[in-house]
Amino acid sequence: MSSLIETILFVFGLVALGYIAAVSGYLKAGAGEVLGQFAVGVAMPVLLFRTLSKVDFHGAAPWSLWAAYFSAIALSWVAGHLLVTRWLGRDARAGVVGGVSSSFSNLVLLGIPLLLGVFGQPGVDVLSLLISVHLPIMMMASIILFESFASTDGEVHPARILVNFLGKVFANPLIVGILAGLVWRATGLQLPSVAARLVDVLADVAGPVALFSMGAGLAAFGISGNVRPAMVLSAVKLVLMPAFALLFAWGLGLPPLTAKVVVVAASLPAGVNSYLIATQFGNGQGLASNQMTLSTLAAVVTTSLWLIVAGEIFG
Repeated sequence: MSSLIETILFVFGLVALGYIAAVSGYLKAGAGEVLGQFAVGVAMPVLLFRTLSKVDFHGAAPWSLWAAYFSAIALSWVAGHLLVTRWLGRDARAGVVGGVSSSFSNLVLLGIPLLLGVFGQPGVDVLSLLISVHLPIMMMASIILFESFASTDGEVHPARILVNFLGKVFANPLIVGILAGLVWRATGLQLPSVAARLVDVLADVAGPVALFSMGAGLAAFGISGNVRPAMVLSAVKLVLMPAFALLFAWGLGLPPLTAKVVVVAASLPAGVNSYLIATQFGNGQGLASNQMTLSTLAAVVTTSLWLIVAGEIFG
């Protein structure tokens, strides 16, 4: 069995085990949610802190990396928005949910364990360059668009948008972990030995716990209604977005590893953040929930294929 196939089976196998444990009733009601809170609120922020406090940004060409990835996001977002508003006939705010669901990859809970297994720490270092700006940019874009479409006087209120954005950013433990890691890196200091051991033990369990809790979370969301639209948005996320990312990575001449990370990151399914954004603004929750579940199931095949394609093209 090749290391690539083994890694994919391991990563998605943990997701499947979490799903089976929850849907079968083996886990007590609410246990999956508690695991998810630990993963997102404690373990993953610590992992991000450790990664970003040690990562070497030299030679990673972040501007080209960001240009390739966020160009793919922009095109996929527009495609998802137009599908929801023009094809489904929903309002513009639901279109924002469609855009987010079509372009918001699960870079943390799924991306970090997968890329660590496939590309090792160098791949995670490249991914960390995306993670460091991904969530803030996606949140800001969502808030601006929701505020614009929800405005009754036709005007955008920058102060309200800024307050809303800052409140969501600094309440998000993942972003706190990112910022803390970058600040600590800037100091050039070493963690005390006891603190380093605590960081290491929490960071080392972050990936497995996150994947298991993700599977348990999918069991809670389930699938009900909006199946056909969710399938179409999943196709945009899993097929169109990585295709865009591959073209931009090739056109901008990204280094082989960076290009492969861009494509694989774009091929990942939508994460829970798309559902949380829909919930926060009270629009399109069912669509976002179904799309997240369906895209995660389909990604077992599609992300595997994009890994192979990226490897063939970029070496």
